[in-house]
Amino acid sequence: MELTERKLKILQAIINDYVQTAEPVGSRTLSRKLDMSVSPATIRNEMSDLEEMGYLTHPHTSAGRVPSDKAYRLYVNNMMGDFQISPQTRQFINETLKADIDEFDRTIQRAAELLSEITNLASFAVSPKKDEDKLKFVNLLPVDERTVILMIVAESGKISNTALNLRVPYTNEALDILARNITCNYRGRTITEVLTGNIIDDFRTDIEALSQLAGNIMPNFMRTLSDMLNVRLYLDGLSNIFDIPEYSDLTRAKNFVSLFDRKDEFAKKLLDRDDGMIVTIGTENGDDDLNDCSLITATYHVNGEMVGKIGVIGPTRMKYGEVTSIVKYLTENLNNTFRLEGGEGEEDGE
Repeated sequence: MELTERKLKILQAIINDYVQTAEPVGSRTLSRKLDMSVSPATIRNEMSDLEEMGYLTHPHTSAGRVPSDKAYRLYVNNMMGDFQISPQTRQFINETLKADIDEFDRTIQRAAELLSEITNLASFAVSPKKDEDKLKFVNLLPVDERTVILMIVAESGKISNTALNLRVPYTNEALDILARNITCNYRGRTITEVLTGNIIDDFRTDIEALSQLAGNIMPNFMRTLSDMLNVRLYLDGLSNIFDIPEYSDLTRAKNFVSLFDRKDEFAKKLLDRDDGMIVTIGTENGDDDLNDCSLITATYHVNGEMVGKIGVIGPTRMKYGEVTSIVKYLTENLNNTFRLEGGEGEEDGE
């Protein structure tokens, strides 16, 4: 059986209507909306053919039809077209991300929040474990007489800021000397190399005050480096699902939320996906818990290097054109605007 132009037009109309209403679509509804000189009976016949071909399903409680995963795949591949993001939304994305542009982790977390806010779906962002990430620079910023901020910047763009409570007094000059020495010793070395080195010998000094300060700070430095190797997964907008008709059933909603209780497993699934913009629909996800969901991911880069994945998850009844356009624009925004300006400035001052 062939997918004729009329069948394609009917199928697209059914998908568009169902995405908007979440109600099964009948032939009479279509005959009123379609600009086609065909009777409801002819439309019914075409819908029967589409069902036989696997593009429509027939809920037991309704005479109407709903799109199948196969229909959504055809729609994503061949029908959805480009969605024009409004200038207001573009400006909102640009200004919001730029506000935190010097904080890598905060920027990525805010990007996930933006996706949820704009698409009204559950969103996520994940940064991978990178054993070969290299150190770019280290800084020690005074807060009060016993507290400093340890800032570590990796070449991938990861930034870690940790508040340290010191047991020994310090001067700003001592902090500056120690930060420059750490940067000089470890710049360009992988985090794994630093963690497996003899950090005590690296910082032996005849200056007692500096030696005590290093002895206090370096164990915290090592713990922070170890933490930077871990995968980070940011989730947002889980409560949005309760506004989606598919999840009015509390059991189904609970099953959806339970996906994110297994964060490590979910993060691995995301990082294992191909690079670029990837849309997987229903059973394509290869996971029984995701059979009723669509997953849209994109790869974000910092300074041209692949860093992690960002995207949304929701029901298969999704505004694919709109959502993919927003994910794509936000990801391109991250790729084009994120720069380690602070890092360059620190190096220039050495």
